[in-house]
Amino acid sequence: MKKAILLSLLLPALLVTACVSKEKKDNTISISGAFAIYPMVVKWAEEYQKLHPEVRFNISGGGAGKGLADALAGVVDLGMFSREITPVELEQGTWYVGLVIDAVVPDINIDNPYVDIIKQRGLTRDEFRAIYIDGTITNWGQLLGVENGEPIALYTRSDACGAAETWAKYLGGKQEDLLGIGIFGDPGLAETTAKDQLGFGFNNTIYVYDINTGGKRPGLEVVPIDINENGQIDPEEDFYGSFESVLDAIASGVYPSPPSRELYLVAKGKPQKKVVIDFLKWALTEGQQYVPETGFVPITQNAIDNYLKKLEE
Repeated sequence: MKKAILLSLLLPALLVTACVSKEKKDNTISISGAFAIYPMVVKWAEEYQKLHPEVRFNISGGGAGKGLADALAGVVDLGMFSREITPVELEQGTWYVGLVIDAVVPDINIDNPYVDIIKQRGLTRDEFRAIYIDGTITNWGQLLGVENGEPIALYTRSDACGAAETWAKYLGGKQEDLLGIGIFGDPGLAETTAKDQLGFGFNNTIYVYDINTGGKRPGLEVVPIDINENGQIDPEEDFYGSFESVLDAIASGVYPSPPSRELYLVAKGKPQKKVVIDFLKWALTEGQQYVPETGFVPITQNAIDNYLKKLEE
């Protein structure tokens, strides 16, 4: 009898707790994946919560590979993804919307003894390939034609990521073809190159440039791409001085694609949670106003219209 009375008293409380828990779950958006788009998603989450304080976000980095794996496994609502989606991944049920554009840029240590020569002549795609994939250039002297050149301290990413896959695609390979010491994460690779005078790496633009100052991050210098392969960096190829000028080069298509590319949020099939769909629609419309100030290039209006249509299907 006592048990029945106790149960009758606890049952309403348990029901209320369950309802609150379900509401909290329904209003939570969990996101993981690519470091490339991480700062943009965090900015959107901050601004969206000002309009919708009932919505909660759980956002974590870890690389594009983790983002896709988590999304397909249903561990998160959305995965951050920073490379081209393959036909096999589409067959696995990957659903996606593109939201912004950025690029991968090669970088070296600011105190590299050959930095002035490198900035003057740049490197061609074939030279990048010889360093990163063929392994036929391993020494700064061999690369630049200077005597007593020192070995290149080559670094790559150890995690499955869009930046490495995009950089490798530009060089005609895949991420597993890239040579160099593997470093986890975009911030880690930037920090390693910035600490090694002979270091050579690559990063997403947001980790090479400081959005607050518009300049390059301490310790890093960009390796210009000799796009027309004439052995020097011409004025039209010299756009690495500020974050703004690099973003302009990406937006206008002067900077090659790849290594520039669209960044995505992915899921296993179209998301079913209303709060996720509402957030994606907002990011493609009102949220686009925050794209340039966060250090990314907006996608075209035509692309936005197509993705919004996809959300309505």
